[in-house]
Amino acid sequence: MSLPSSSQPSTRSVAPWRQDPQHDGSLWSTFWRALSPSQLFVGSFLLMIAAGTVGFKVLPGLYTGPPLNWLDALFTATSAICVTGLIVVDTATYFTTWGQAYVLLLIQLGGLGIIAFTSLIIVVLGRRMSLRQETLTSGAAGIVEEIDYRELTWAIFRFTVLAELLGAVLLYVCWGPQLGWTGAVWPSVFHSISAFCNAGFSTFSTSLMGFQSNLPLLMVVMALIVVGGLGFLTLEELYVWRRVYREKERFRLSVHSQLVLGTTVLLIVGGWVAFTAFEWDSTLAGMSWGERLVNGLFASITPRTAGFNSIDYAQMETETSVLTLIYMMIGGSPGSTAGGVKTTTFAILGLLAWSRLHGKPTTSISGRTLPESTVQKAMSLFIVAISIVALGIFVFSTTEIPHTMPAADAPFLSYVFEAVSAFNTVGLSMGATGALTEAGRITTILLMFIGRVGTLTFVAAMAREPKRIAGGFRYAHEDVAIG
Repeated sequence: MSLPSSSQPSTRSVAPWRQDPQHDGSLWSTFWRALSPSQLFVGSFLLMIAAGTVGFKVLPGLYTGPPLNWLDALFTATSAICVTGLIVVDTATYFTTWGQAYVLLLIQLGGLGIIAFTSLIIVVLGRRMSLRQETLTSGAAGIVEEIDYRELTWAIFRFTVLAELLGAVLLYVCWGPQLGWTGAVWPSVFHSISAFCNAGFSTFSTSLMGFQSNLPLLMVVMALIVVGGLGFLTLEELYVWRRVYREKERFRLSVHSQLVLGTTVLLIVGGWVAFTAFEWDSTLAGMSWGERLVNGLFASITPRTAGFNSIDYAQMETETSVLTLIYMMIGGSPGSTAGGVKTTTFAILGLLAWSRLHGKPTTSISGRTLPESTVQKAMSLFIVAISIVALGIFVFSTTEIPHTMPAADAPFLSYVFEAVSAFNTVGLSMGATGALTEAGRITTILLMFIGRVGTLTFVAAMAREPKRIAGGFRYAHEDVAIG
């Protein structure tokens, strides 16, 4: 690509996302160009949540009884679109089949993201994506150069449909003998989509606690959760690697995918051992050895934003609750339906600590050095995430826990659990969600929304465009003591 010459109008002062050749001078087009990718992404989720909330109020046949009030409709729409799974009403009994289908539609829209749907429509219409649209859909550009990012959108939809269809068939086979071949159809479809999108919504009042002994069922749900939480970029790269491997050609997985896969395996195996050991004689008591092992594995996988539970989290041991909090904060991987600070952030912070302890000035892995900007971004994301969760816990402590209650009797842990679960879009709860006050529900809505769109994206959308200072002016350095 040639640089602009003196005879060509320069576009250096125009942000890449504002270079839209389809700009027609209309008010809408001007507004479109004025938004940054972060603002458009956050705005798209706001619009989906608003539309979902209105749908709960105006669509007929959604409820078995009285309709949701506006706040609970907003809460449910946010939880579904942000694929969280926290509920203020029982999905299994409060909604009709049509109501559950509407919730499932919101889950699917939120899991894939409105930007992916917009990109698909553009491709279907046969229009070439503008530079602005490519900026929105190709945030991972430069990580894996072998992947065509305009084809990635198609791959996302193809893989999603196939994965959810296969999951529904397998769940139907597992549930058929237990629920009846007719009665198993809808739960199979619902849970396949909910599991792949890491949403955690269930058509059963006790989630999957009633199926602790149905080990094939739990295995299918776990597989859907893991695949949905790996991230579409990693899945596409694995597909390319498999195709190249069959053709006897060389292909190197990117550092991104190496971190995602390595961290995911480490968390699953480590958590499996820990959860099973901690709960062996507690919530897993009374089960056979095989059931204990599979349910322990399920407890290791589901906290990383899936939200399903096969054990009662209100009855867990304290050490299990703490480990669950850590897993919820880590979450899934970038570009997936999962929340959390992401596996790559966790891995980068670990590599950073390892490098500094060994006196290395850079952070590296697999023969590659990570850019300092990426390391700084990971640190910023973690700090902002912890700060937001801490603020949410503080709000809960002032609005939800009665001040007249003795400190020893206050259910503080349950509200810590609630804040971490909401922000990291997990959906697990110790039973506090339904009893939240209006202030608590609004706080939870904000936590779910910020956690879904991403802390750095949310901050970037709220921030003003930085002013350019001529001459690269900066203040003089002055150090401070730390540690």
